[in-house]
Amino acid sequence: MLATPIYIICSPSPQVGKTLIARAMSEFLLLKNGTALSFDVNLKEPSLLDYLPNITETADVIDTYGKMQLMDPLIIHDRVPKVIDLGFHAFDEFFKMCEEIGFMKETARCYVAPIILYVAGADRISFRGYEMLRRRIPPASLITVHNEFVLRGGLPGAMDGERVIRIPALPLFLKRYIDRLGFSFTGYLRNEKDWSTELHQWIRRNYSMFRDLDSSVMLRGSYRSRGTDIDSLRCTRAT
Repeated sequence: MLATPIYIICSPSPQVGKTLIARAMSEFLLLKNGTALSFDVNLKEPSLLDYLPNITETADVIDTYGKMQLMDPLIIHDRVPKVIDLGFHAFDEFFKMCEEIGFMKETARCYVAPIILYVAGADRISFRGYEMLRRRIPPASLITVHNEFVLRGGLPGAMDGERVIRIPALPLFLKRYIDRLGFSFTGYLRNEKDWSTELHQWIRRNYSMFRDLDSSVMLRGSYRSRGTDIDSLRCTRAT
């Protein structure tokens, strides 16, 4: 049984490209699976909800009710891939909550595979956040994202390990083009017939990386959950 993936895209630092990556991942999953569900945990505008309103729900981790509204759908093995765009303001509280409720163990038991996509920054806050996650998250579930538009000089050495996804930098005029609220990555691939354009190749390269990652996550999540079949039946929703 293949696991249901959850991609938690996060950073304790602002303006590192989290929402851009969450948009691209959400659109890829929607294209690949025909369905996806995204959660927008942000304060600033524009946010993921503005770009993908049809598949995005707002969420918060300010109070108990908000936390339950966010976490309850995440431990259900419904084969709907999920993306969380976790605002920097909610970073500490979200992972504190995950530790308190045993989120990683619970998802493993329920055939759900959470992956932390940590978007690296160059400041001290980013270093501290990364070290905190290294202590709390299994190594196979933590991936560093190198957004080359933000970190043009390369990743800090402590974050530049084997599990790294690199998002190539686009020229500024193309970055502004894809930041428009009406822009769709998948729509561009479908409507732009010239495959040689820089933006076409950029989107296809990122989608290829996401495809390889998604395949490995679903398989690894299913292997990790074997041996708990009886317990996991309680967590599985019929589809």
